[in-house]
Amino acid sequence: MTVPLTSVTKDVESLTLTVVGDYAVSQRRLWDAFADPRQLERFWGPPDWPATFTRHDLKVGGRAEYFLSGPNGERWNGSWRFTAVNPIRSFEAEDGDGDEEEGMPSSMTFTFDATPTGSRLTVVTRFSSVGAMERAIPGMEAGLRAAMPQLDVVLAEPSGAG
Repeated sequence: MTVPLTSVTKDVESLTLTVVGDYAVSQRRLWDAFADPRQLERFWGPPDWPATFTRHDLKVGGRAEYFLSGPNGERWNGSWRFTAVNPIRSFEAEDGDGDEEEGMPSSMTFTFDATPTGSRLTVVTRFSSVGAMERAIPGMEAGLRAAMPQLDVVLAEPSGAG
């Protein structure tokens, strides 16, 4: 299995966390993994905090609602409000609850690009303040590093399998 994350870059000046991953699948296949909630929930949460999507309306003004289930019965709820959708190429979402008390990001942009060897995913997470960024990044980075290898397994299957 490859290491999917090519880079994780924190930029305090622009209040962003940028995560890049390269995959040996088509741009369409990578998009499909994020557009289909049954595929997305197989890799969005870390292995010990799996995600369940109860709503995934990937259109401008639509919402995604999900929860992560912890190993000891904990539950963490999350949601996105989609602000831009360019099928196969990108989507943008705001934190659906607008709750930054726990350091949640204010918005995320997911970009899917074709490359000579497959495709590249770039996720730019924007924060409202340095404080929100400092609270969120340690957990987000650890969670992403644990969760994203699961994407390789999903991508190895035909689109819609699983």
